Amino acid sequence: MSQYVIDRPTGPDAHRSIPSVRLASLTVRATRLASSAVDRLLAVLVAHSLVALRISLGLVFLGFGVLKFFPGLSPAEAIASATLDRLTFGLVTGHAAVLLTAVTETVIGITLVSGKLLRVGLVVLAGALVGIMSPLALFTAELFPHGPTLMGQYVLKDIVLAASALVVAAHALGARLHVGSDD
Repeated sequence: MSQYVIDRPTGPDAHRSIPSVRLASLTVRATRLASSAVDRLLAVLVAHSLVALRISLGLVFLGFGVLKFFPGLSPAEAIASATLDRLTFGLVTGHAAVLLTAVTETVIGITLVSGKLLRVGLVVLAGALVGIMSPLALFTAELFPHGPTLMGQYVLKDIVLAASALVVAAHALGARLHVGSDD
């Protein structure tokens, strides 16, 4: 006795319809193929996503850091200078503040991109995150007078950089991706 019920359509278009058995078989095969594709994608993501995040984060820091070596190229020069001026109580100001920021961001970028001296780069990054995030507290009124200014948006995106840095740091310090179901 068959476990499938063959439901044959009737009517003038009956010859064009796929019997239910073939449709069920196609659905099972499609589900298996989709599941297999998802499993392969998951394996690629587990193997490469954290390295891709580390390198892309490094490229962002490297790019923004190198810009600050050339006066007038970085849109963040003024905020970097003002932030360091405020954080160091006036000890590091103006061009020296921008230069220190450029060196710091470039070192962070190089260590993240290369993976060399990564722990040193992460320590520098941890310190830099204080400066990177502090404009949100130090210059709130200027960055968000009636909504975010362009500079406010620029600084606000640093929250994503900070979160990415936390993931990269956790992985570099030994945390491993756990693959499981969270639903």
